[in-house]
Amino acid sequence: MAALKLISWNVNGIRAIMKKDFLKDVQEMDPDVLCLQETKAQIPDAEKALEPLEGYHIYLNSSKARKGYSGTALISKAEPIAVTYDLGIEEHDQEGRVITAEFEKFFLVTVYTPNSGAGMVRLDYRSTWDEAFRDHLVALNEIKPVVVCGDLNVAHTEIDIARPKANYNKTSGYTQTEIDGLDNILEAGFLDTFRLFYPEEVKYSWWNYKFQARERNVGWRIDYFLTSEELKDQLKSSEIHNDRFGSDHCPVSIELDLN
Repeated sequence: MAALKLISWNVNGIRAIMKKDFLKDVQEMDPDVLCLQETKAQIPDAEKALEPLEGYHIYLNSSKARKGYSGTALISKAEPIAVTYDLGIEEHDQEGRVITAEFEKFFLVTVYTPNSGAGMVRLDYRSTWDEAFRDHLVALNEIKPVVVCGDLNVAHTEIDIARPKANYNKTSGYTQTEIDGLDNILEAGFLDTFRLFYPEEVKYSWWNYKFQARERNVGWRIDYFLTSEELKDQLKSSEIHNDRFGSDHCPVSIELDLN
């Protein structure tokens, strides 16, 4: 059996990206599971947008608080054993940010982590979110191994951001509070898969639409696949697909051999 291919992509609007080369990209990459963030659609609208995608079971979460905001999708060739939504904490369950799917040998969690916002107005909230999300992963990991993917809205280290000094503690997504939140997840028994394969490679997954940032490769690595440490030997690859367009983010992927 071939390795399981998992892809994660912040699409910055599912209806918008469907008008581009999204279907062609998915067909060419041929994921076993595709996780999307920032779908920016209520569930009926997301279902309609994804109708052309054949051969997959589709699970959607959308924002209750604001329409056309946030939202996630988990799209799988194999039907999961069970699928749950959110974190079970009312404060954190308003924006459609988490989907958890149980498969035979692992849990898969896709997440669109809250941005701390302009002027870091949501940084305190972000801190409580990171703690609750880590607790969710730790609880799952006590049952079976976990794969976590999505837009974590943080550049982890200096190598993950084009201009670290200019942004450190001045820009949402590269504050010590947010870095600590990711550190706490990793210290709870998870691996940053891209850094496992490429400890020193400079490669980004998000570029600001302004200032021709992508053309100049002034980017951030904020989209991740994390896995439980016990899956380390099953990991076959972890990639960032800079050759795929359609969003201000590009897809990221891993391959897992669970035989």
